Amino acid sequence: MNWIYKIPPDLGRFLFVALFSLLIGLEQRQHHISDGEKILFGTDRTFTLIGILGFILYVISPLTMLPFLAGGFSIALFFVVYYQNRIRVEKNFGITSIVIALITYCLAPLIYLQPLWMALLIGVSVLILTEVKEDLFNFSKKINRYEFLTLAKFIILAGIVLPLLPHSPISKHFDISPYQFWLTIVAVSGISYFSYLIKEFVFPDSGILLSALLGGMYSSTATTVILARRDKEGAPSGQIAAGIIAATGMMYIRLLILAFMFNDKIAKKLLPGFFVLVAVSVPIVWYFWRQVSEKTGSASGKSIQERKNPLELKTAVIFGFLFAFFGILTQFVVQHYGKTGVNLLSFIVGVTDIDPYILNLFQGGAASIGIVTIARATIIATASNNLIKMVYAVSLGSREFYKKIITGFLILIVLSLVMSMFFY
Repeated sequence: MNWIYKIPPDLGRFLFVALFSLLIGLEQRQHHISDGEKILFGTDRTFTLIGILGFILYVISPLTMLPFLAGGFSIALFFVVYYQNRIRVEKNFGITSIVIALITYCLAPLIYLQPLWMALLIGVSVLILTEVKEDLFNFSKKINRYEFLTLAKFIILAGIVLPLLPHSPISKHFDISPYQFWLTIVAVSGISYFSYLIKEFVFPDSGILLSALLGGMYSSTATTVILARRDKEGAPSGQIAAGIIAATGMMYIRLLILAFMFNDKIAKKLLPGFFVLVAVSVPIVWYFWRQVSEKTGSASGKSIQERKNPLELKTAVIFGFLFAFFGILTQFVVQHYGKTGVNLLSFIVGVTDIDPYILNLFQGGAASIGIVTIARATIIATASNNLIKMVYAVSLGSREFYKKIITGFLILIVLSLVMSMFFY
C-alpha cells in the first residue's frame, strides 16, 4: 500500500474534482430526464468539464486566483444569457442547476484550501439536496408558519439568550447563575421539542404505544392524563395501560439524559437504579399490550391526541419560576432539616412537575448533602410522581383498567422506595 503515498497530491485533488463533478452531472441528467426539461446547458460531461475548467484556472495562479475569477465571471455571464432564454421560452424560473454548476466550478479551490472532510461534505450535500427535491416539497407542505416561529424561539433561547447570560451566582443565598438557570430551560425544552418534532413529522400517524413513548420524553404526567381520557372514550384498556407505563419508563430515560448533561457523577449513581426501573417497565408494557393483541388481533391503536408545542413562552416562564422556587426551598430545607428533610421534600414535590426540582438538585442546589442523597431524593421524587399519575389515571379512566394501571404503578413505586432505602 506504500504506492498510495507516492501519488502526487495534485493528481489526487484533480481526480477528486473530476469524480465529484461527474457524479453531480450524472445526478443532473437523471433529474432533467424526470422533469422533462427541454432547454439544458449540459449534464454529466458538461458538469465534469466545468469542474476541470475550474481546476485548471485555479492551479495556473493559486495565489492571485485571477484566472479562476475571470473564468467564473465568464461562466456567470453565460448563465445569465441561458437563464433569460429559459424564462422566455419555457417560463421556468428555477436556478437550481445554475447554482449547482457554480458550486461544481468552485470544487478546485475548495479541495486545495479546505480540509478533505469539508469538500466531501459539500459535494455530498449537493447530491443529496438535488435528489430529495420531491421529499423536501412534500415535507414543506406539512410545515406551517407556526412551526418556523417555534424553531425561531428555540434558536433565540439556546443560541442568543443563553450565551449572553453571566456565569456568576445570582446571590450568596442562591448558588445558581443566570446561565445555569436558563440552561435548565433550554435542556428541558430541547428534549421536549425534539420529541415533538419526531411525533409531528417522522411518526405523525403513530399508534398509542409509540405516541406514549415520545410523549414520555415530553411529559409523562401529561401523557398519562391524555391516555386516561382516551380510555373512557372506548380505547382498549390494555393498550392504554401499556402506553401509560411506557411513558413512565421514558421519564426515567429523560431524567437520566438531563443528569448526564448537568452532573455526570449523579447520572452514574442513578444509572443502575433507573436501568432496573426501565427494565421492569418493559415486561409490564409487553404483558398489558399482549393481552389486547391476543383478544383483538391488533397492536397498532390510534394515536393519542395532539399536544401543544413545548416551547410556549408561558411554559418556559412557569418552569423558570418553579426552578427558582424549588432552588430556594431546597436550600432552606437542607440548612434546617438536612437529608431527612430533602427526602420528605422529594416525596412532596413529586405531586407537581418534578423537573425543576430535580434539575436544581443536579446543578448543586443541595450539594452539601452529597451525591448519594441527591440520587435517593431523585428516586423518591419519581416514586411520588408515579403515585400522583396513578391517581390521575384511576380518576380519569374507566373501571376496566383500574387493576392494570394500579398494578403497574405499584410495582414501580415499591421498587423505587426499596432502592431508595437499601441501595442509596
